[in-house]
Amino acid sequence: MKKLDSGTDYARFALGEITVIALRDGYVDMPPSRLRQAGDRPFGSDLPAQVDLVAGMLRLSVNAFLIIDRGQHILIDTGAANAWEPTMGLLPHALAEAGVAREKVTTVAVTHTHADHVHGLVAADGTDTFPGLTRLLVPEEEISMFDSIDRLARFGQHRLPLGDGFKLSPCVTARAAHGHEVGHTAFEVSSAGETLLIWGDIVHVPSIQFARPELTWEYDTDQDQARETRQRILSLAAKPNFFVAGSHLEFPGIGKIAKSERAFCYTAL
Repeated sequence: MKKLDSGTDYARFALGEITVIALRDGYVDMPPSRLRQAGDRPFGSDLPAQVDLVAGMLRLSVNAFLIIDRGQHILIDTGAANAWEPTMGLLPHALAEAGVAREKVTTVAVTHTHADHVHGLVAADGTDTFPGLTRLLVPEEEISMFDSIDRLARFGQHRLPLGDGFKLSPCVTARAAHGHEVGHTAFEVSSAGETLLIWGDIVHVPSIQFARPELTWEYDTDQDQARETRQRILSLAAKPNFFVAGSHLEFPGIGKIAKSERAFCYTAL
């Protein structure tokens, strides 16, 4: 996998014969107490020094990823638009900067239904962000959660459930990665002997969760399952020709995993 070109809010990569474009929606600042130790205990004065803070807060990048497979444009996650913090909502600009018309995006799949992953379906002016959308794929365990979001009610006619093993295209497959949310799903993209796993919210705090994957996140619906899923996926990803893409890894959010004796490390591309 190699980078082809980049701008302020996008980075384009080649994965075998597939193009993957990382898109920056922005960032959100969270208190360090969101990071949790065993037993759902927040850190206080014992916060490890390696945790990166900005003005005392955890800064989480918010990324989405566009897959172009034989002309089909598949967007994984949509950012938050104007539904959360004003530091987000850059996705339409990122697409334009990358030279991709929003009308070309015909399939959107979401890793889960949290605000920074689904609300970008609606643009800040209230219109459909992706007017060419024909297929909206939501983890089957979270269909009712999606349907309860008033902002997204207009998409009921396009919304379809997806489960483990669902094929979005010949080269893109859904993989169950539950724990952070009940239906949290990753997407495996494979071409010419290379694999990219777009893993959503497997890691929230990259400065420490690779070294200490047992640490969880306050908003993990099932912290034990989220911990087990993270450790399983990190082990899976630590092999040759395997890359990962994360919603909250520092933009562009794509890199490689290596395993040490007791932990893991991440190297950005």
